Amino acid sequence: MKKLILGYLLLCNISLFAQSKTPRIVSISGAVTEILVGLGLQNQIVGTDVTSNYPASIEKLPKVGHNRGIGAEATLALQPTIVIGTKDEKGSSFLKPEVESQFKSAGVKVQMFTQTYTVDGTKKLIDEVASYFGKKAEAQRLKQQIDVSLKQVKKLKSSPKVLFIYARGMGALSVAGNGTSVKSLIELAGAQNAVNDFENFKPLTPEALVAANPDYILLFDSGLESIDGTAGLLKIPGVAQTTAGKKKQFITMDGAMLTGFGPRVGLAVLELNKKINL
Repeated sequence: MKKLILGYLLLCNISLFAQSKTPRIVSISGAVTEILVGLGLQNQIVGTDVTSNYPASIEKLPKVGHNRGIGAEATLALQPTIVIGTKDEKGSSFLKPEVESQFKSAGVKVQMFTQTYTVDGTKKLIDEVASYFGKKAEAQRLKQQIDVSLKQVKKLKSSPKVLFIYARGMGALSVAGNGTSVKSLIELAGAQNAVNDFENFKPLTPEALVAANPDYILLFDSGLESIDGTAGLLKIPGVAQTTAGKKKQFITMDGAMLTGFGPRVGLAVLELNKKINL
């Protein structure tokens, strides 16, 4: 039954695409969504993944799932003409090959832009998205806004160690290592990532936490809420023994801004820099 429904949707979409002149965009990247809005293309976005939550008006749009698990049926039901997102430097995207094939079979364009977690990488991403949609002039303004924020970043007196904990409740705690966007942002803010002996994320252990001895612990706003705030954070084994725990030097930030490396990357660096400099 599902195959019949999907087949029907595909046929309907092919007909609609042929008649459509204005792009109908489904964005499966929070960073790309923010760029599209900044370029003045919000009215052409018909759906996004769940990582796209800025600006607030984007939340009103239909969601097609997490970018790591986009489904063809939910996306095609929105009658898009293009699905747009990001891929890493090695060319890997979150979109599954079989789902991408279904989109293309329905006449939907799939465009994945390379994203790197640097300021220059963000500017390049802005330029490429803008060029694709014929919005080069608007791209210049977005890049200038990044530079304005970065010029306000102050040099830190020292290079404190910052540990990012990704929390989804007490039972799901992990820390960020090499190759993560949050490590790049910590370094742009003038600090150093507290752990550098592994790639990506790994589960948090009391022993590793004490050994890292961070000066600051950084979390998403939502992450701290998921563990019952500061009181809950201090109950995590090892936290109270660190410099961050003893001084209660805990920092929270909006998750999409902290890790997205989109147009707000300058603001994210500046905010973290200011919170460390308090």
